[in-house]
Amino acid sequence: MFQFIGGDNMFSWVIWLIFLMIFFMFYPRLMLTQIMWKLEKTAEELEYMSRKSKKFIINRVSKKPSQKLKNSVNRFFEFFFIQPVELDPAGIVGKFDHLIKGQRERFRYFVKQIAPHLNKEEQASLEMGFAGGITVHEIAKIVRHYVELVRKTKNIQIAMVLQMQLPLIERIAKAMFKGTKSLTMGEPIGDGLGPLAVTDMIGSKKVVEIEEDIVMARLKMEGRDVFIVKASGPGGRIGYPGKAVEKIVKKNKIARIITIDAAAKLEGEKTGSIAEGVGVAMGGVGVERSYIESIAVKGGIPLDSIVVKMSQEEAITPMKKTIRDSLPAVKESVKRSLQRTKKGDKVIIVGVGNTSGIGNSKNDLKKVFEFVDRYERKLKAAKKKESD
Repeated sequence: MFQFIGGDNMFSWVIWLIFLMIFFMFYPRLMLTQIMWKLEKTAEELEYMSRKSKKFIINRVSKKPSQKLKNSVNRFFEFFFIQPVELDPAGIVGKFDHLIKGQRERFRYFVKQIAPHLNKEEQASLEMGFAGGITVHEIAKIVRHYVELVRKTKNIQIAMVLQMQLPLIERIAKAMFKGTKSLTMGEPIGDGLGPLAVTDMIGSKKVVEIEEDIVMARLKMEGRDVFIVKASGPGGRIGYPGKAVEKIVKKNKIARIITIDAAAKLEGEKTGSIAEGVGVAMGGVGVERSYIESIAVKGGIPLDSIVVKMSQEEAITPMKKTIRDSLPAVKESVKRSLQRTKKGDKVIIVGVGNTSGIGNSKNDLKKVFEFVDRYERKLKAAKKKESD
């Protein structure tokens, strides 16, 4: 530009300095305006997803919702969970347990109030739908908060930090939005891999409820006496598997505890790949995991874990074929784990995860497989349409 305006005379230098002053004065504002346009657009998109989630849930309850129902759902979407004080760590598991129970009871009570006409399984799925919808709503509110904060303070640093996080925020929000619909309708999701795997093992065996929302089947595998534990389906539940395992261990001499769950994969890892390790494969705040670990330490019981890799988005959206097709490999992993025990030993296998769309018997597996095949065809059709 210096050469363009005419060389090395004084006038050129003055013009150059004026240009630099204008540039440094207005460029940050132009940059902030550009970032704000992107942030505002994303905030509006997230708010739209929040409204759509809410509307979908309301329409699931009633095709002709009353204003009272709409107001109740709007009010419940502001539900929050306050974590207990952790200054004194003693007793923190009990505190979390108490609050989580209260949270689930609150969800259950609210769903029964607004949807008494739905059956028990549909109500359980609706509870999970509310959990997903509230998460989408919370993400939208947080992003809107920072957008308004940047608008008021004109702080470009906050704007840039938020802009850098937007791709991840959008991915999570869109997946949760999609997952909210699946959970509300009681469709199988990726996180249901654990319950699906153990349901396949249960086959036609009879299950009994041994803990709230938890069922158990007892059978023989590889010459071992196996207790198979999972949350009751096909409604969306996760139950209290830790307490169920604790009950079984107190009444039986257990040689090994095996947990099967979905696990977040790293970018570059293949969806549906299997990994084996030690410990309790279980997400959440850690209450149920703590119960299993404590009882295992007291009894000197080895803990094996089998995980199926998938992304966070795949865990909360409809189950993909690559995830379902990992079942044979999971069975082989379970067999290898059982071989580390003696014949006649008693072993607990826990299918960890959300039972949305996944029942408790072999007959229910057919429905899951059919759903996954339909969803796979839908994904392929959408992909083909995009490429065309």
